[in-house]
Amino acid sequence: MVRGKKTKFVFVTGGVVSSLGKGLAASSMGALLENRGLEVTHLKLDPYINVDPGTMSPFQHGEVYVTDDGAETDLDLGHYERFNSAKMTKKNNYTTGRIYQAVINKERRGEYLGKTVQVIPHITDEIKAVIREAADGADIVIVEVGGTVGDIESLPFLEAIRQMKYDVGADNVVYVHLTLVPYIAAAGELKTKPTQHSVKELREIGIQPDVLLARSDREISREMKDKIALFCNVDPSAVFTARDVSSIYEVPLALHKEGLDDKLAELLNIWSRAPRLERWENIVEKVTRPRLGDVRIGVAGKYVELVESYKSLNEALVHGGIANDCKVRLEFIDAQKLEEGDLSSLDKVDGILVPGGFGIRGTEGKILAVRHAREKRIPFFGICLGLQMATIEYGRNVLGLERANSLEFDESTPHPVVTLMEAQRGVADKGGTMRLGTYACRLEKGTKARELYGQELIQERHRHRFEFNNAYRGKYEAGGMVVAGTNPELGLAEMIELPNHPYFVGCQFHPEFKSKPFRPHPLFAGFVKAAMAFRDARAREVGAEVTKLPVGKGA
Repeated sequence: MVRGKKTKFVFVTGGVVSSLGKGLAASSMGALLENRGLEVTHLKLDPYINVDPGTMSPFQHGEVYVTDDGAETDLDLGHYERFNSAKMTKKNNYTTGRIYQAVINKERRGEYLGKTVQVIPHITDEIKAVIREAADGADIVIVEVGGTVGDIESLPFLEAIRQMKYDVGADNVVYVHLTLVPYIAAAGELKTKPTQHSVKELREIGIQPDVLLARSDREISREMKDKIALFCNVDPSAVFTARDVSSIYEVPLALHKEGLDDKLAELLNIWSRAPRLERWENIVEKVTRPRLGDVRIGVAGKYVELVESYKSLNEALVHGGIANDCKVRLEFIDAQKLEEGDLSSLDKVDGILVPGGFGIRGTEGKILAVRHAREKRIPFFGICLGLQMATIEYGRNVLGLERANSLEFDESTPHPVVTLMEAQRGVADKGGTMRLGTYACRLEKGTKARELYGQELIQERHRHRFEFNNAYRGKYEAGGMVVAGTNPELGLAEMIELPNHPYFVGCQFHPEFKSKPFRPHPLFAGFVKAAMAFRDARAREVGAEVTKLPVGKGA
């Protein structure tokens, strides 16, 4: 694309039902256009009134994704970063709350010169301003509007993107609508009526979609696409099947096969090279047909009823499998149920991961999972709260620190081995006040962490208020636990490990936020590799027992 031309805008909306996969569709479009040599960035507009999702329950909203600059954002920004090279920041996710907050602050400063502040033009102008800011010189900005067309909350965003067509020119805007074409078993056919009604609703507010992505669990015939085009006033060549696939990393290839990126290039009048999708094909090959079998990873968490709560974590484990040409099968283990005493589920996995979380619920179950992994020599990986649980378990059961705990869970503990960070003392507001974003960590020579990273100084993303209490550091190191990584500025313990264990690693940061299918994070790659070794050793042990039985029986 010739530099100096106007930025192009692709607006993605969703209809019929929520959770259709707008984020994956937007990410896949970005991947396809980026593979044509274009500079692509993303923006997510969320209709909820929260300023950000940081204070929302994972059960309601799913994962909170954290960017390098410390923004707590929607989980779709994780998809954007995993599928594309663009770095997401605070400017790549705006909510209704954040938009209204900005407008109200301007009104308080008198910036509207005494005018009555209204949704149109003041709110919509603010939305358009953040859309332009997100562009930042990119060739294409893909703007995803959260929620479902018809929701009252999303109306200001839809009005703003309607206006954008006239602000920047029709040649620079494409509207993509993701909708559902369900298969009704009783009728024995796909039904287009929900899509027709969704597009009708969109057109009533002034937006005529240029492209329709029809989600379906099966192929949509040319005849049915023509019918959808006719009733939705869309060119038949702009109706595409967005069929279910076995891996999210197949989505760019599936949409390319449908011809979506060619149509977007045509509608936006973009001249570019053909996409180079070999690396995507290679990733899909490793995900769907790994050469080295399966490995089972047990995730002992408290949000296991909603796997979206651990979206980046799940994908980082998949990436660890890609790095080792192995398929990772996730077993979600409810930490609360472990507290009832049945730990048998932990013996069925090849590795145990204790993820982050907040609140006391399930923490004792996580501590039991850590102990099981340590004593049974099962590969263990603790992330954020997982590191804290590991230090508590070690303090109680190895160092003899009776009732060792975190001040988050027991303010009267005689051994607060996990304590509130100094910078967090006196903080009253909950939103956006944790230790957030990227911080440095210096790794010690001779540690597993240093071996995996292959360098001394690393940068990782954080999201926490509590930390390992450095007052106990000497006791822990004397007792066999190694502090493998330290923040060079504040001296905070960032990584711990047990050198006499096959793989026992904990980190205070969230490495899952920096893992990509093309660049698996070294901690996840190392963890999966250790789990594979444990799997193979157990298989050899079982095999040896099987071969010994007939001999013993004969004797």
